[in-house]
Amino acid sequence: MLLPRPLSLALDRIPLPVVQAVAERIFQRALQQHPDLFDRLGVAAGKRFRFTPADLDLSFLVHPASRSIRVYRKASAPVAAASVSGPLLTLLALLEGRLDGDAVFFSRSLSVSGDMEAMLALRNALDDCGFDLPADLSGLAGPFAGPFRQLAELVRRRALAGLG
Repeated sequence: MLLPRPLSLALDRIPLPVVQAVAERIFQRALQQHPDLFDRLGVAAGKRFRFTPADLDLSFLVHPASRSIRVYRKASAPVAAASVSGPLLTLLALLEGRLDGDAVFFSRSLSVSGDMEAMLALRNALDDCGFDLPADLSGLAGPFAGPFRQLAELVRRRALAGLG
């Protein structure tokens, strides 16, 4: 399920430095909540992984060894050892382990390229991690953590209903 076009267009207009700052904040929060996230990657931790939402003009490059994330416009995204592309909501649902990655791949909703061994190692690490984005990220909302989590859970439920 793709994001509605008006939402995609609005998100694509956000200046890249703002998207980078938000992505870094979310990424660092995820690492705080799941400090062992990249422990199982072995040599794959030194590789770069690119995640490209099909419905946005963005590409996210993650380097586990340096615990960093960089955001690029699709046209200027560097080459990565392994890449995944698909609708943003699908990528987020996979991150949380709420979709079967094999089924999504074979339905052609997801494109995976590059070092498949590294991607499989990352997938296994994510499967063991237990991400719950509303719970994990609600702390970023400070005193609004409770309402943020409730809203995020509602959005997730509706998004997953649209994916099914």
